[in-house]
Amino acid sequence: MSPATPILHVDMDAFFVSVELLRRPDLRGRPVVVGGEGGRGVVAAASYEARAHGVHSALPSSRARRLCPDLVFLRGDHRLYAEVSRRVMAVFRRYTPLVEPLSLDEAFLDVGGVERLHGTPTEVAASIRADVLAEESLPCSVGVAPNKFLAKLASGRAKPVAGPGGPTPGPGVLVVPADGVQAFLDPLPVSAVWGVGPRTLERLRGFGVSTVADLREVPEATLVTSLGQAVGTQLWRLARGIDDRRVEVDREARSIGHEETFSRDLVHPDEVHRQLVRMVDGVARRLRESGVAGRTVTVKVRSPDFTTVARSSTLADATDLPLEILREAEGLLASVDVSAGVRLLGVSMGGLRDASVRQLRLDEAPAGSATSERSGRGGASPGRAAAEEAVDRIRDRFGSGAIAPATTVGDEGVRPKERGDSQWGPDV
Repeated sequence: MSPATPILHVDMDAFFVSVELLRRPDLRGRPVVVGGEGGRGVVAAASYEARAHGVHSALPSSRARRLCPDLVFLRGDHRLYAEVSRRVMAVFRRYTPLVEPLSLDEAFLDVGGVERLHGTPTEVAASIRADVLAEESLPCSVGVAPNKFLAKLASGRAKPVAGPGGPTPGPGVLVVPADGVQAFLDPLPVSAVWGVGPRTLERLRGFGVSTVADLREVPEATLVTSLGQAVGTQLWRLARGIDDRRVEVDREARSIGHEETFSRDLVHPDEVHRQLVRMVDGVARRLRESGVAGRTVTVKVRSPDFTTVARSSTLADATDLPLEILREAEGLLASVDVSAGVRLLGVSMGGLRDASVRQLRLDEAPAGSATSERSGRGGASPGRAAAEEAVDRIRDRFGSGAIAPATTVGDEGVRPKERGDSQWGPDV
């Protein structure tokens, strides 16, 4: 790919909040956030009216409430956001097959070969914005540039700007021409460069660096000596607008998991085990829905004092079945001291692969059969796989709460672990 290949970065504006406001138009113009409202919750997305008060994503909800007492909290609906995202990505793919989603609300597009069909990159950007607004009633901003780094920076500067009198509209589309890279980059704060976190920023300030133009004056050897080979070389290149990464069309999820911050610390072993089973059941269901199986099981535990421990192990065979994942997760959890209580618990599966093809284990092979054939899923017996397929069919027909592992059923009935549940902390 030529470095001058035009790249678009499309970023939805306050995506979760914007989707919610379609259902709650009465909240337009008010400071609104999606997130967990409780003392342990965090803000996932904030309207521009909320941002004017200093509220932003990842801010603790208690802090957000102090900054803006009139803040409206919405719990959020991850399944809805995923469905809207799917439709928005389909709009992008009408213009180019070279689409790399980064998350539910943003993607890179390579539009180097579509000019004859759809016009210039700038015209494509404008058309995409118009289509998303017309079809989904949602705003988005687009950066157009010679590479990913510049396109993402440009989309951020195409967005509305929060202010005390309400948001000021941004340009919507911002273009960084190939001959205008340094003019665009030089005035930006050095913190805008990928890889410049708080510690790196402190070191750069020691060199008198505050803008990208200042960074460009620092010799590469000095950056490498101070920050290491990888970081130093990357910052030297990015300060000059150099980024050779391709748009990765087939980029796949590296892991599938769930984690939850509880409204109160779990102190009884039965409570911890019950939540572990819920999470394993939810992760296994998402694996099967995605048509993948995983080999690496990871359990994450956060104590009341915020000490966080993660334990991982790799299975001999990839699996998408809860009993096999749970067996390994229980062993990992047993290696963690949870006597002080559990504030957060998480389970994830990595090492993902296509679940439809696998190597049959010797202990599964019927007499006289070849040992390389498809039988069941994820290294499990056909009977166990069939049982999980039956559970999936029941849930598809009657809802996710129709059936669940007996261990997870409590006084409140069945509470299946859904994608996005307590993702941003509890409500109480």
